[in-house]
Amino acid sequence: MKTTLKIEGMSCEHCVQHVTKALKGIAGVTSAMVNLKKKSAEVEHGEGVTLEAMKAAITEEGYEVVA
Repeated sequence: MKTTLKIEGMSCEHCVQHVTKALKGIAGVTSAMVNLKKKSAEVEHGEGVTLEAMKAAITEEGYEVVA
């Protein structure tokens, strides 16, 4: 499965690394490509990974997932 998330609060490559690491730390996530310019992340994952889990991981790093 693939999910695209819009993320606010990222301002540099360091932010991208934090979000990428947080997403890849979720069991079932196989790939996370975070784009600073587009303020988004494309996440490939198994069916067991919920949107809530992805949002929580990103929020825990200090960023906000928006609609």
